[in-house]
Amino acid sequence: MDDQAPEEHGELRIEDDRERSRFEVFVDGAPAGFTEYHAQPGLITLLHTEIDPAFEGRGVGSRFVAGVLDEIRARGEHVLPICPFVRAFLQRHPAYADLVAYA
Repeated sequence: MDDQAPEEHGELRIEDDRERSRFEVFVDGAPAGFTEYHAQPGLITLLHTEIDPAFEGRGVGSRFVAGVLDEIRARGEHVLPICPFVRAFLQRHPAYADLVAYA
């Protein structure tokens, strides 16, 4: 996945490192954070998200989670949000409610 639209707070790029089971976010080419996941057919469980403190308060986390959820939607999969940051994002953005699977 590659979201390279320029943004006010830097160019954001998201990559899926399937070998490490995590999505990674880069801002202007610099590593800015990741979210770990567990994948099953049709379902991605988002476990834990970290944003480097140098990028906090700039909207990187929210833009990152939105990009991850957009990728999951594009794949036709659902998400089980275990990560508190992702859960909070989903509560604030009901447009993604259709992606949520409940265990």
